[in-house]
Amino acid sequence: MARKRKRRSAARRRYEFRRNTVLAGCAVLVLLVANSWADAWPYVAGVAGFGVVGGVLWWLWRTDRLLRGGDRRWREQDAIRVRHRSLAEVDAMHWRDFERYVAELCRRDGCTDVVVTGKSGDLGADVTGTLPDGRRLVVQCKHYAPHRYVPSGDMQKFVGTAWLHHQADVAVFVATCPFGKAALALAVRHRILAVHRDLLGQWNTGTPLPALLALNGTGQGDRAHRRRWKDTYGA
Repeated sequence: MARKRKRRSAARRRYEFRRNTVLAGCAVLVLLVANSWADAWPYVAGVAGFGVVGGVLWWLWRTDRLLRGGDRRWREQDAIRVRHRSLAEVDAMHWRDFERYVAELCRRDGCTDVVVTGKSGDLGADVTGTLPDGRRLVVQCKHYAPHRYVPSGDMQKFVGTAWLHHQADVAVFVATCPFGKAALALAVRHRILAVHRDLLGQWNTGTPLPALLALNGTGQGDRAHRRRWKDTYGA
């Protein structure tokens, strides 16, 4: 206890010495300014003015950043809500209406000669058309429940017909649910654009098809997409 009291007493003496030194320095500074105020006041006023202007500029910059950050977060959250609502409407469609809707998305993005061919014996081509750059587009559509997964068998059939039978330049498999791992692996290997539910939400709310083509089948598998999937659909 005696040692603790000694340490506390020494610490308090050091604190009082530093405080007194600072106060003495401030007093000397005030006296110097007071004695030479006529010469010093322009400099003091200039420093104070720069300080005020700097403080105002910093406040404006900080406020702008906060407002921009809040607006960006609001827009991101609103986009998630829009995707959720829009996909809920897609989920309620009949599968034939879904094929026609996918055809409309292709037309929206500048595709021409778009035809809905979905019927018995279509050999995996539900929608065909021509991309704005002239390439032949072949689309397979699967309107499954959101909790389901596209199996590898569906992808195998599409791979076998898209390139050979339909002579596609670009093959797209659109689904209202995720793809199984084996199906995604086939999509990556055979250059199929796998538009799973996550990408469908983006395409459905304005992202053009040409912007999705480079993703191939890998978009669903990385960590960022899985996190966005969970934030958007709560699954």
